[in-house]
Parts: sequence; structure tokens; C-alpha cells
Amino acid sequence: MTTSLQELIACYDDQSALDHAYTIPASWYVDERIAEVERQSVFGGTWQLVARTDQLCQPGKFVTAHLAGEPLVIVRGADNQLRAFYNVCRHHAAAVVTEDAGSASIFRCPYHGWSYGLDGSLKGAPEFEGVCAFDRTHHGLLPVQVEEWERFVFVNLDPKAPPLADYLGRLIQRVTPLGIGSLHFFERRSYSLNCNWKVFVDNYLDGGYHVPHLHKALNSVLDYKQYTIENEDRYCLQSSPMVASEVDAATSATRTGDRAWYFWQYPNFMINLYAGYMDTNLVLPDSVDRCTVIFDFYFADVSEAATERNRQSITVGERVNDEDVGICEAVQRGLHSRAYGAGRLSVRREAGEHLFHRLLAADLKRGIHQAQ
Repeated sequence: MTTSLQELIACYDDQSALDHAYTIPASWYVDERIAEVERQSVFGGTWQLVARTDQLCQPGKFVTAHLAGEPLVIVRGADNQLRAFYNVCRHHAAAVVTEDAGSASIFRCPYHGWSYGLDGSLKGAPEFEGVCAFDRTHHGLLPVQVEEWERFVFVNLDPKAPPLADYLGRLIQRVTPLGIGSLHFFERRSYSLNCNWKVFVDNYLDGGYHVPHLHKALNSVLDYKQYTIENEDRYCLQSSPMVASEVDAATSATRTGDRAWYFWQYPNFMINLYAGYMDTNLVLPDSVDRCTVIFDFYFADVSEAATERNRQSITVGERVNDEDVGICEAVQRGLHSRAYGAGRLSVRREAGEHLFHRLLAADLKRGIHQAQ
């Protein structure tokens, strides 16, 4: 007998305290129906990172993105206002903007030449004379909520969603003193993983549980016994004092400072901070068994003199990521096994994962309710 989607979601107890809790079931990582509800209610209903502020720093600058299956364009208007729109021509649904990023004074659809201002208004509809009851003011690009925070630009496809500041909650107060606005973007790298997006998030949120076993070089500069996990609202902060180490010279040289800070914002955005260094991780689902993780690297010094050290730092980060890729892909294979249904959680280490699973369950239940 096939388990219904409602039964599949109901089989996870999101009311259990951490010391009694299980992980979400394996089926949530491999079932296409779960992935579809996530697309609509998780990625289509939360604030999602789509750009950096430096990409949209001047009037006319734009970037395109895809979110929950929807094509988007985000642009800085001539009035310096940031706006986002569905990148869909109101005539015959072609993508109006076909470049990944650039600068423009007007957007012109390549299909039939309809043109739109940076404010989304329809400016031109060639050869439309004689069309009855056609009001150009009702045929502009459809808007999407967009807001900025620190170095980041977020959008939300839900027009009724609360403001970004309300969504981020106290994360804003925790990040502000760390001065990430003084860091400069250096490079982007993207990685394709053969695992569900939630596997990568679980791995990130296990409170350093896997670090001594999987990331020995990184573990050498962290005081693992003093590693802390704090949950609040829709974010988790993991942090650790830094220690001197001679285990790995590259790691010791590039992972410095008094403390390492690892922020996760539900559902799929991470900020990793050391002295003079930050990388962000954005996890995007490609299919049930595949995801893309986008790393953006920032440094306090991006001068030519600092280039070699910055690249060494990225190499250290790539090594850690390679270690994570291997284990995440192994986990995905295991999730398909009849030998696994769900696992228990470490009270000491996996509070962040517990928060993630409860927030996810709430969104899936909401999605099912709205679909009925």
C-alpha cells in the first residue's frame, strides 16, 4: 500500500523534546512529493538570498535568478530603489532578461520587442495599435518582495510575507557586532553534490559532531570541548574558541582569530566567520538526489598583495568541502536503504539539526494545508 503524502508528513513528531527526538524520516530525503511541497512552501515562502549588494550597487545594475522554479530579475532602479520582478514577459511569457547579470536602462524582451522600465512598467508594445481594452499600466512586470541586509539581497515570493527583519529576528543583533560589512567579496565557487539539500544542512548543523572525525585539520584549530550551539527564532549559531596548532600549516595560517562563528538561517543559508575572512553557503535543491552549494568568499584585504593568502584560504575551504561532499553523498545512498528509517539526535551536539527539522515540518504541514 502506498503511503499518502499526509501520512508521510505526519510520521515525524515535531513536538518531541531533543532528548526524545528522532530525525526526520529517510523518506523525506528521497520522495518526490516532499520535494514538491518544499518547492512551494519552503523555497517559495521564505526569504531567499539571490544576490550580493555589490552586484546591485549602481542604478541599472541587475542580476537574474531562479527560485522555486520561478525566473526572477533583480535591479537597482534609476531612483536607486531596489526592485525584483518575475522575469516573464506579459505578452507571450518569454524571459525578458536573458543575461545572468549586467547593466541596463531598459529591459527589452527578445521575442516580440516589448520593453519595460527598471521600475517594471511597460514602456513599449510594438505593433499593438487597434488592440481593444489594452491598458499598458496593467501589463508591467509582476513584482516580488525584495530587501537588503548587510552584504546580501533577499527576495520572497509570498506577497504576504512579513518583512525580512522580522524573519531574521535576533540573527541581526548577533551578526551586527562582527562587522561583516567591512569584508569585501573576492570569489564565487559552486559545487554540485549527489545528495538531497537537507543532507548538506544536517551535516552543517550537527554541532561539530563530525569535525574531529572528518575535518582533522580544521578540528586542530578549534577548541572542540568548548564548541557551543545556540538556537533562536529561525537561526542557529555554532561557535568555538580558536586554538594554536601545528597540525596543518595552511589551516593555522588562514583560520585565525579568537573565535569561529557559524551561523545558519533557515532554511538554506550559512555564514562562516573567522578573523578577516567570511564565506557564505547557499544550498539549492536541483532534484531529490542532487543539490548545488554556492560559496561566496570575502576577505578584509582583497589587494594584490593579499591574493596568494586569500587563495590559500579558499583552498583550505575547498578541502573541508570535499570532505563534506564525500560523507553527504554516502549518507544519501544510505537513506535509500531499507536498513534505515530515522536516527536519534545527540543532546550535546545536534540541537541545531532538531530546530531545522521542526521548522521544516511546520512548513510542510502549512503547505499541505494550503493545498487542500
